Amino acid sequence: MPASPSTARAINDRLALRLLQQDGPLTAGQLKQLTGLSRPTVADLVERLTDAGLIAVVGEAGEQRRGPNAKLYGIVADRAHLAALDVRTEGVSVVVSDLVGAVLAEASVPIGGDMGTGPAVEQAVALVERVAKEAGADRLHTVGIGAPGLIDPATGELRDSTGLPEWHRRLVAALQERLPEARVHVENETNLAALAEQRDGVARDRDTFVLLWLGHGTGAAVVLDGALRRGASGGTGEIGFLPVPGTSGPPSAVDCEGGFHSLAGSAAIVELAGAHGVSVEGASVHEPAAAGVVREAVAPAAGHAAGDADRFLDALADRLALGVACVVAILDPGCVVLGGEVGQAGGEALAGRVEERVRRMSPLATVVRPSGLGGGAVLRGALLTARDAAQDELFAPPDR
Repeated sequence: MPASPSTARAINDRLALRLLQQDGPLTAGQLKQLTGLSRPTVADLVERLTDAGLIAVVGEAGEQRRGPNAKLYGIVADRAHLAALDVRTEGVSVVVSDLVGAVLAEASVPIGGDMGTGPAVEQAVALVERVAKEAGADRLHTVGIGAPGLIDPATGELRDSTGLPEWHRRLVAALQERLPEARVHVENETNLAALAEQRDGVARDRDTFVLLWLGHGTGAAVVLDGALRRGASGGTGEIGFLPVPGTSGPPSAVDCEGGFHSLAGSAAIVELAGAHGVSVEGASVHEPAAAGVVREAVAPAAGHAAGDADRFLDALADRLALGVACVVAILDPGCVVLGGEVGQAGGEALAGRVEERVRRMSPLATVVRPSGLGGGAVLRGALLTARDAAQDELFAPPDR
């Protein structure tokens, strides 16, 4: 059945807004060309979107004659402000952006393990409020949060997880209380990293892939046919619990020690590097120690033998290939991204080694790529999620 006039207008408006989001300011003539709509239809939608306060004239096209078609229209970026949080066990990072995703302010704060739940939550919330103020945001429309642990698929809330700080769960409730007008969305950090790699990173050409997160801990995100898969309990990708050979024993339901985490977590990688004579002086507080030793092995400085570095990378690739091969055997994703700070630090040198080993272990063709975004993928994914949610609401037809 043909769409009703109101539905057709809504479809056209959303199409125009999406083009303005993707391609930046456009003239009415460019919108006509890109949408295939008639000139009167484009004129009507431009008037509607301008009256709704969603778009405005932001300039004039270069050498075109003056007139309606010479005006450049852009999304009103300050119509809403968004915040994104990357919540780690050791601290929080925050960015605040406008409606089109341009970052206006950002900051991080460490939160020590000896800090109580109440003070930790207050410090994190205060950071969000401070960054919002620095960005010139009177209020936040949408907040996207990336956190480790399981997200309940029924409620969308962060579930109790053994080994994770209590302040993580309290933080979500505190933000909703202090920012009552904001919509708060929580997602597993590895899932957000996969979203960012799919939209802005190395998986842009893939509808199906798996991201293997390698940071302080391990995790995985599964994207099949363009959709993120969370599982019946929200636990898809808890690869740290995967039983693998070479550990002291199997993992338990409450502890991933003995699972893949015991081979590929940051502490395990640093220990492996030390056994091969690779170490780093003065590790950065802003990334897992494993990222530093892997980066050192890829480009060894004076004092480290290239042979030791190569042997360490080979041994690490042996470990990572165990987890990757298990994922490949079950899902056949065709592409695995080595994500997180460690995956980015390893670059092609580590990814190539893992791909070579998986090729020998599995008949299923699999490309292994290093992350293009590293640890910043979580924050980027949280911001994309907040932006999409805000635009879905603000760009919706008024009678929906």
